Amino acid sequence: MESSGLDGVVFMRMITFSLKVFLFAVIIGIFVLLPVNCFGDQLIVIDYADWSSNSLDLFSVANLKVRSPWLWVHFGAIYLLTAFVCCLLYFEFRYIALKRIEYFHSSKAQPHQFTILVRNIPSSDGSSVSDTVDRFFGENHSSTYLSHVVIHRTSKLRSIVDQAKKLYKKVKHKKPVTKTPMRFFSRKDTPEDQYERVLQEMEQNIRLGQAEVSAPGKEVRAAFVSFKSRYGAATALHMPQSINPTYWLTEPAPEPHDVHWPFFSASFMQKWLAKILVVFACLLLTILFLVPVVLVQGLTNLPALEFMFPFLTLILSMKVVSQIITGYLPSLILQTSLKVVPPIMEFLSSIQGHICHSDIQKSACNKVIWFTIWNVFFATVFSGSAFYKLAVILDPKGIPVKLAVAVPAQASFFIAYVVTTGWTDTLTELFRVVPFMVSYIKRSFEPSDENEFVVPPMRYHRDTPRVLFLGLLGITYFFLAPLILPFILFYFCLAYIVYRNQFMNVYAPKFDTGGMFWPMIHYTMIFSLVLMHAIAIGLFALKKMELATYLLVPLPVCTLLFNEFCRKRFMPIFTAYPAEVLTKRDKEDRNDPRMPEFYDNLVSAYQDPAMLPLRLSGSRSDSLTSPLLSSTEV
Repeated sequence: MESSGLDGVVFMRMITFSLKVFLFAVIIGIFVLLPVNCFGDQLIVIDYADWSSNSLDLFSVANLKVRSPWLWVHFGAIYLLTAFVCCLLYFEFRYIALKRIEYFHSSKAQPHQFTILVRNIPSSDGSSVSDTVDRFFGENHSSTYLSHVVIHRTSKLRSIVDQAKKLYKKVKHKKPVTKTPMRFFSRKDTPEDQYERVLQEMEQNIRLGQAEVSAPGKEVRAAFVSFKSRYGAATALHMPQSINPTYWLTEPAPEPHDVHWPFFSASFMQKWLAKILVVFACLLLTILFLVPVVLVQGLTNLPALEFMFPFLTLILSMKVVSQIITGYLPSLILQTSLKVVPPIMEFLSSIQGHICHSDIQKSACNKVIWFTIWNVFFATVFSGSAFYKLAVILDPKGIPVKLAVAVPAQASFFIAYVVTTGWTDTLTELFRVVPFMVSYIKRSFEPSDENEFVVPPMRYHRDTPRVLFLGLLGITYFFLAPLILPFILFYFCLAYIVYRNQFMNVYAPKFDTGGMFWPMIHYTMIFSLVLMHAIAIGLFALKKMELATYLLVPLPVCTLLFNEFCRKRFMPIFTAYPAEVLTKRDKEDRNDPRMPEFYDNLVSAYQDPAMLPLRLSGSRSDSLTSPLLSSTEV
């Protein structure tokens, strides 16, 4: 928590939770279910020298006959695992909720704890937005209201500032030229003099832009409103402010450095169109991703590959080549294709209308999770044409039976997927070869100082979906093909060692959501359990176990009821802090001598960085050593 915040704690608790689950699953799966599957006689191996096609099926539930009494062992194992996972989920949810309160008590006063964002401020004749906000909160929250900052549209101004940053960085790394007497009287300017003039022009343009943006009528009808206490801010946040419910809309303010300022420059129509565009873009990406999935399924089906490409028959007949093509290559192609998904989802979330970077990352994480589940799991399991996948969706009653048939057939592929994606990505995370190469190339083309190195933040939208998806694979294949469980358990052991080191020694948090990733983790695990139940119901229906099928139906219902209980019990703590917690912190602050200075800084904490004073030019020695923007310090 000290090195990576509560989000780092949540990520590591997700891994330790998975370790406990799969340690329990390995004990039951390997020492109970696997021997039961092996002693079945549904599958008979004729040629023991050829284990390439059906060796894994001998260790799966497919080796048990129809109406085999040994299937009741799998029935009991499903109930045991569900009860164990639900108990762990309850204790973990409670632990993270209490940690959230503890983290709130242990942290120093933060600006976002005293501030709310107010939108849809009504217009008043003859009054500016600032005067309207000051008058409204001064009258209705007179005892707690402190100050406000009106938001302006600064997208164009921000682009000028970004250009100035790049040019300033270039000038700063130029070696200053000492003027000799001959050069002093020369009329020809040095490159440094030209840069200096450009910086002066940019500085003048930025000042003019700031004055233009600050003019009346140029404001966004929104403001960050700060209060003298946390309880006062919470009261204003959760209480309707006007008779007209469309005015004075309030929402929690993010941390000052977490604000996504471009959001405020977009109009309502632009935000609405952006949301529609994001939906269509996600659908298009899902459809396009079926191309590598179909390619992967073609590689796993060797006879079909030989039929389509007869000239490769001789090469494919070589055992080593066929094993590489059908075993390792499909997972490698899928893994490489998935690399581009997190950046794309992060970009789509950034234009969706979120006011802070942490919300963007949470939205991207959620998109990547469901994209991975749909495109990697379901699209791979229901391998075939797009019309076949559509037919599966249009027949919801037959989905459990279709899953029971299709999921066990892909066990060998997903074992290879765990090894190639899980193990190799975790080791790559440890050595960080790709970020090192990118940094080296970037420094070769862009000059920089050693002091300018920025500690990288953790990309939760990239790593969290991978961990959760491997957990889904383990829970799904727990009773179908328990041979996959040791591979997944080893992955989580490796992930615990690697990510603990990364959080302690490599990453530094750029912002902290206060553990808001945990509800997403909880809901994904609930979905994994319900998916396992659906597959189990379909499997027992195929095995003609009518009583077991009926007895399994209450299990997903009870799991969903448990999820609803956890949501009602713990989610309010993630939505807002209780009044007793806020008032206790406010009482502690009354005796803190640092609070007057904190209130002075709070007045300008949410000032748009593009609106802050800026000095780019001046004497060359000063311009090359002074910081570019005071906003970086703010």
